[in-house]
Amino acid sequence: MSTPTVDVLIVGAGPAGLTAAVVLTQRGHTVTVVDTQAEGANTSRAAVVHARTLEVLEPYGVTEELTARGIHAGRFTIRDRDRLLVPVPFGGLPTPFPYTLMISQAETEAVLLARLKELGGTVLRPATVTAVRQDDTGVTATLDGGRQIRATYLIGADGMHSTVRQNAGIGFTGSTYAESFTLADVRLDGAISDAEVVLYFSPAGMVVVAPLPDGTFRIVATVDSAPEAPDVAFVQHLLDTRGPKAAPVAVREVVWGSRFRVHHRVADTFRDRRVLLAGDAAHVHSPAGGQGMNLGIDDAAALGGALSRVLQGASPEILDEYAATHRAHAQKVVTFAGRLTTLATMPAFARPARNLVLGLLGRSAAFRRRLAWQLAGLDRRR
Repeated sequence: MSTPTVDVLIVGAGPAGLTAAVVLTQRGHTVTVVDTQAEGANTSRAAVVHARTLEVLEPYGVTEELTARGIHAGRFTIRDRDRLLVPVPFGGLPTPFPYTLMISQAETEAVLLARLKELGGTVLRPATVTAVRQDDTGVTATLDGGRQIRATYLIGADGMHSTVRQNAGIGFTGSTYAESFTLADVRLDGAISDAEVVLYFSPAGMVVVAPLPDGTFRIVATVDSAPEAPDVAFVQHLLDTRGPKAAPVAVREVVWGSRFRVHHRVADTFRDRRVLLAGDAAHVHSPAGGQGMNLGIDDAAALGGALSRVLQGASPEILDEYAATHRAHAQKVVTFAGRLTTLATMPAFARPARNLVLGLLGRSAAFRRRLAWQLAGLDRRR
């Protein structure tokens, strides 16, 4: 049986992999996407799509559907319980999308997958890549069961534990935060706004409350030892001790919950000859600032464009430009998210001073604008 041959094989059908597939397919290239999970089997950690991501996706017929489905949150705020420390409004940013779009990762993936299918593309699943072998003219990937696919280039978008990255022998330098994180999508009763994302600081620790389109709220918090499946009582305690006091809210239902450890790591290179990395296979970091999925989509769109030019005859050196530029972006975002996480997880004795400094900085329009620009990803414009 002959080995199928395509222009690009993409391993991983998350937001990064699907974005790269849409870009390449729309530009007329043959693409195969493989993923280990059945469709719809993923969990949904990401819930934020920033302005830069919407700009990047606009040429590919995705942005209009995303913005129709999500909540347009006009600002991000940092509060010391009821006290406003730093308001970060997005309304004045020079972008067609002056807001944070609140939408679950599952919905984002569904929109990207629908667009890929509309373009004639498909995802082969469940299928696991077990080995990757390069030569001078292409890459051969072996799947479970022995099937092989031959491609001119291969994109590893297969997550933090990337088989592609490991097969290529690319290091993944960094470490793990000591704290664990709890995550829950909940239904709330009370005066809670669906127009902003709030990061609450308190003596007990931090908690993020963010609205989602189905009437639920995404809760993220750092805890010493998070339960595997947070229940109503656990999330209620988080909000009672860390959230608003003047207008407390009641947790009516936990729709879904999980726990996770946070790593901060960047691949030593994003390119090994004909193998390229994007998304969590290339970088992982704290969820502070909601940058992870956005950075991965930004990677994938740029990489898809660069690969398209190479396949059309441009010098492969532009792939080195992608690798260098987006690795620098990743290092910058890892540092930014790390600083936000350090602020959020300071020991109790340092928190009053932290809040005092943030309150003073929050009065500066220049500081607020710079933070909005960075959160929105507009600093990655080329």
